[in-house]
Amino acid sequence: MAAPCVSSSAALSCRLFLGSRVILGRSQGLWRDLATGRQAGTGPQLSRLIHTTAVTTKKNVPAARRETYTEDFIKKQIEEFNIGRRHLANMMGEDPETFTQEDVDRAITYLFPSGLFEKRARPIMKHPEQIFPKQRAIQWGEDGRPFHFLFYTGKQSYYSLMHDVYGRILQVENHQNQSLPKSLLPENTEVIDLIGSRWLIKEELEEMLVEKLSDQDYAQFIRLLEKLLKLASGPAEQEFVHKFRRSVAIQSQKQEVPPIQLDGQGVPFSTGEGRRKTARAEAVVSGHGSGRIQVNGVDYLLYFPVLQDREQLMFPFHFLDRLGKHDVTCTVSGGGRSAQAGAIRLAVARALCSFVSEDEVEWMRQAGLLTTDPRVRERKKPGQEGARRKFTWKKR
Repeated sequence: MAAPCVSSSAALSCRLFLGSRVILGRSQGLWRDLATGRQAGTGPQLSRLIHTTAVTTKKNVPAARRETYTEDFIKKQIEEFNIGRRHLANMMGEDPETFTQEDVDRAITYLFPSGLFEKRARPIMKHPEQIFPKQRAIQWGEDGRPFHFLFYTGKQSYYSLMHDVYGRILQVENHQNQSLPKSLLPENTEVIDLIGSRWLIKEELEEMLVEKLSDQDYAQFIRLLEKLLKLASGPAEQEFVHKFRRSVAIQSQKQEVPPIQLDGQGVPFSTGEGRRKTARAEAVVSGHGSGRIQVNGVDYLLYFPVLQDREQLMFPFHFLDRLGKHDVTCTVSGGGRSAQAGAIRLAVARALCSFVSEDEVEWMRQAGLLTTDPRVRERKKPGQEGARRKFTWKKR
């Protein structure tokens, strides 16, 4: 039985070998015919065929392009937005001429209440300029040549801005080098005031340039601007640098300091309110005292038996080094003892702002004494034992 198997396998291998020789012979004949045809003048047809095939393949590849919006499309969207805003104002009984964007947001929230946690998924009605991204103008002429010499860098606005910043740095350095031998440099160089402002973040810079930037590009741009700041620059450089900074409101200026009042005996005092969870507190701090503190008519040592609550209550006085200098009368309601201690602490800290300087108010703000604690008890979830705790799983 082994001999037929060997013979059949040998015959099969021989047949495959002969078939491969036939195919190889045909392919060699085909290439020979192509070579003779090229010598006879059919070469350009072959090259044209290959070129056409390559072009067809490229056309079949889908090109991922950014969606563009024409000016007519934006104008139409703006007209529809204005019409919708007028209708919305009429529905809310407001004047359409004085119906601002804040009123639009408030009306949308009222008419289309949404419980979605993600704000971007909620219904909105914004101006088309805020929804549709900015687009750059056409960067080449009718002849197909780009207008800008940095077009082929892929980030012409960014590199043009970097070129401008570096040119200003070289100009300032050359001016200093020419003035140094002549002792013409001013003794008191003017330094750009950066207090109350910050650099543009990467997203804001991308929106300004209408280009996508990497973190390395952004860091290099900020590094060049900081180098320009270190040099003795003039008004032109200061104005140029302030284009890439945004003002930041100082939080201490927003803090409302209650005015000092006088009682019937002429003793100054100040009031403050605070809250923590469901507790609400009101504190009256006198300008002169011996450190006596009463909560709902009871001494705070008896009202707060826990040491931690007492420390919370006394922390503003300890922070300002004013222990034993003020008398405090507090009224608190709601919540537990811990929440009431936090509410009284906030009320006392706000009242103490009337007796301290602006710098101390800023220190209190940075320490968190003037900020309301937003934490509250998390609600119980349906299908669970508590806010986070699940029911015990039992197999049977």
